[in-house]
Order: sequence, then C-alpha cells, then structure tokens
Amino acid sequence: MLQHYKGSVIFTLVCLALGAWYGWESTGNLPDTLALLWIIAVLSVLEISLSFDNAVVNATVLKDMDEIWQRRFLTWGMAIAVFGMRVVFPLAIVAIAAGLGPIETINLSLNDPVRYEQIVSSAHIGIAGFGGAFLAMVGLKFFFDADKDVHWIGVVERKLSKFSAIPALEIALLLLVLWGISSMLPEAEALTFLVAGMLGIVTFIAVEAVGTILEMREAEKRAAGQLVRSGLGGFLYLQVLDSSFSFDGVIGAFALSNNMIVIALGLSIGAMFVRSMTIHLVKQGTLSEYRFLEHGAFWAIIALGGIMLASAVFHIPETITGLIGAVLIGISLYWSVRHNRRDREIGADGIVQADVPSRPH
Repeated sequence: MLQHYKGSVIFTLVCLALGAWYGWESTGNLPDTLALLWIIAVLSVLEISLSFDNAVVNATVLKDMDEIWQRRFLTWGMAIAVFGMRVVFPLAIVAIAAGLGPIETINLSLNDPVRYEQIVSSAHIGIAGFGGAFLAMVGLKFFFDADKDVHWIGVVERKLSKFSAIPALEIALLLLVLWGISSMLPEAEALTFLVAGMLGIVTFIAVEAVGTILEMREAEKRAAGQLVRSGLGGFLYLQVLDSSFSFDGVIGAFALSNNMIVIALGLSIGAMFVRSMTIHLVKQGTLSEYRFLEHGAFWAIIALGGIMLASAVFHIPETITGLIGAVLIGISLYWSVRHNRRDREIGADGIVQADVPSRPH
C-alpha cells in the first residue's frame, strides 16, 4: 500500500521545504513561518477531503486504461493539476477579469494579494455555473443508464435507469435547474451563470464525443487485428473532471490565505495524494471488491455539482461540501461491506449462491 504513496510523501516534503524557505524569506521569523506551514498543511487536508470522491470516480475510468496511460495520468496529469489548475487557472481568471498581462498578474498576486483575492472571488458566479453543470452531467450520466443493473439506492436509481430511454432528459433537467437558479440572480450575473452552465454542458458533451470517436477508431483497429493501447479519450476526460473538482478547492482556499504561493503549495500536496489514492484504488481492485463504493462517489459528485450551482446564490461553507461527499462514500462503503458479509454467510451455510434469488439492490 505504501508504495502507491511514496511519491506523494516525497512531493509533500519538497513542498513543505519550499514553504519553509518562502516563509522565512518573506517573514524573517520562526512563528510566522510555522503559521504559514500550518496553513499549507490545512489546505492540503482540505483538498483531499473535497476530492476523495474525485479519486473514486477517476479510478472507475482509469481501471479500463492500460498501464502506460495510467502512468501518464500520474505524471503529465499531475503537472496539469498542479501548475495548470492550482497556479495558472487563478492567474488566468485575474488576467481576464482585470485585463492585465501575465507579468502584471503575477506581480499583483505577489504584491497585492488582497486585490488578487477580490478579483478571483468576483469570478465565482461563472466558475460555479461551469463547474457545477459539468459535475452534475458526470453524475447524472452514471445513473441515467439503461444498462445499469446494480443499484444502491434502488428506489431512485431504478427509476433513473428507466427514464434514460428518454433522449437527453438529464440535459433538460439540468437546464431547468440552471434557469431556476439564474432567476434568483441579478440580470448581469444571471446571464453569466447561464452561459457558464451551458458551456459546462457543452464541454461535457465535447469530451464525451472525443472519447467516443477515439473508441470507435480503436474498435476498428482491433477488428483489423492491430494492437491498441490508447487511453487518450479517458485521459482527456479525467483532466476536465479533475479541473471541475478543483474549482471549489481553489476558491475555498482563499478563506485561509490569499497568498498565491501558499495556496499553490497546499492544494498541490492534496492533488498529489488524490492521484495516489486513485492509483491505489485501481491496483487493489477496491471498486470491484466494494460493490456500492462507485455509486456513493457519483452521488457525491451530484451533491457537489448541486452545491456549486447553489453557491451562486447561497454561501455554503467548504466544511459542508467536504462532509457530504465523505458521508455518502462512507455509507456506500458500509453498505458494500454489509453486502459482502451477507454473501459470505450464505456461502458458509452451504447454499449455492447462483440458486438463491438475488435481492434487489
């Protein structure tokens, strides 16, 4: 187990060393340096707690990819997650919102962190619309599936599976939710929210389309007897998914610090551990061992997407966001363990499981 987290531990030590050096250089005293390191540690824990469901969902995609693309996800994907979403993304928001150049934006983040935080926070409406819509589509697609035969919350999931026969029903439902939330916003913010939400839906469809096209090409090559070892479609999907998950962490980090370097170091440590958890889940076969764990993760995604959308109107503490995901995954894990225990008891009694009518799940 520890082998999957070796890289994350080393990365953490490097980030903490950089944080200590930066803290000492910028403050010149030990108490302030320790306080800065404490914030980095808290930010990393916050990122992990908010993104555990991300690791589970990543694992559902990654388990079907070959080892080459799994390694690329951990290396290239990590670079995108750390430098792209935790550093470049906030800087890009400020540059676009304030009409500044790259160098001016970096100077602003380092020399005027209060103004930098204000500009990033002002983009929350658009981020909430885009990220919330994309995550909601990811969760809804899992349950609006006619071929899905394993159900955790059966009374709901069976109905969603049946309604999947209606084309694009999940998109229609999400558009209604976007319209309802936008009606509670001022006119200018309502337009921003709607456009961002629609772009989130379009991005999801585009990523799905790219994945489908790549799968079709791979199927043609297999039919021709060629060896196929491509996971590009899944890789792209995971990167967009990870970006959507990181929105709330990046924005929520400003509740603890408005220092770009501190935020980047703390969130990067968390992102690295999420990557390691993903690989651990794949290598250990945890998803196949715990029957409903995947369901809990996708319900957590829908909850997170709904919270992000609602945050355009209501302030929702990051603690609640993290707890909802953890509770849903925890309950699904407990239900999976209970299910496995019941199956073992049936086997221990000498009853052939195939002859016993399976209970609805």
